[in-house]
Amino acid sequence: MRSVLAAAICFVLLRSCALAIRSLPRELRLGLGGATGRAGSSCDARVKFLEAPEYRNGPGCRKSDGNRGGAGSVCDPSLFRIAMTLDLEYLRGTVAAVHSVLKHTSCPENIFFHFVASASANRETLAGILRSAFPSLRFKIYGFDEGSVRRMISSSVRQALENPLNYARSYLADLLEPCVERVIYLDSDVILVDDVLKLWTVPLTGSRAIGAPEYCHANFTKYFSDEFWSDTELPKVFEGKRPCYFNTGVMVMDLLRWREGDYRRRIEGWMEIQRERRIYELGSLPPFLLVFGGDVEAIDRRWNQHGLGGDNVVNSCRTLHPGPVSLLHWSGKGKPWTRLDLKMPCPVDYLWMPYDLYSSKDSSLAAQQL
Repeated sequence: MRSVLAAAICFVLLRSCALAIRSLPRELRLGLGGATGRAGSSCDARVKFLEAPEYRNGPGCRKSDGNRGGAGSVCDPSLFRIAMTLDLEYLRGTVAAVHSVLKHTSCPENIFFHFVASASANRETLAGILRSAFPSLRFKIYGFDEGSVRRMISSSVRQALENPLNYARSYLADLLEPCVERVIYLDSDVILVDDVLKLWTVPLTGSRAIGAPEYCHANFTKYFSDEFWSDTELPKVFEGKRPCYFNTGVMVMDLLRWREGDYRRRIEGWMEIQRERRIYELGSLPPFLLVFGGDVEAIDRRWNQHGLGGDNVVNSCRTLHPGPVSLLHWSGKGKPWTRLDLKMPCPVDYLWMPYDLYSSKDSSLAAQQL
């Protein structure tokens, strides 16, 4: 009888750990400590990411000051800077994106990540998770006061688009140190298959503050409501311009010009109008289109093969666009890690798998794919 009871207890414990693994974001919200929120539970060792290989600089990289992972290295002029949000729901995607950047760049030791997390998030826990996967990663986590933007956010076609962190990209010039003059902003659902330094060196001509792949064949009018287009004044923002759709999940940003142009306040101004007039439906994208449409440095489309997650409402499978690919972007409702876990992947999701460092019961298989 005792042996049966012991076996049952072991089964329950093992099943609990397995469930904890499958619900990683929820456990992380509780401090990686199960339902009690206490660190050190018996399942903690199982809820983690695998350690990525150590990637080293190739010849010709800028000489670094060698100070890694601390605030003292933020202003190092040898750095190539990437900004991303750090959200528990998308943490698995963020880790995979970071891994892809380091794997394919010629100067991984010169990459610095500026992560923006909710001010209420446990940044120490997040930093520990990142260091466990990337012991030599150079990064800093910034707290974002979501209350400052929450009051301006209106409802969208998908609840995920209403997350205040989606708007953090508009505040990078304020959050990051004044010495940070240029960043590449990346969403958490991207994978790079090319050297990010090629994107870093794209020039922003004239007075342009951002660069991104443009899609001028897209129907630009659909991103705004009839209320907007029927107004006698609002559409004048595009007078004398040829605005094209661009996806804000991949942008090269000149923060000096952003600060000089006070673009944060311009974006907020359109968000205030949206609250009163309902001039668009798609969250944080339309304000960027209103402010920058027709004044974006056009970057080769290979740097944003977007839409791989379907559209904003339906989780559908998409194929790659014709032509070369440097960056894959699962924008849309479907995310590769979710579809893979549900054993309902799209063909393109298998391109994401080799960068996944999430340690699950299949971690040995994941390690073989690295």
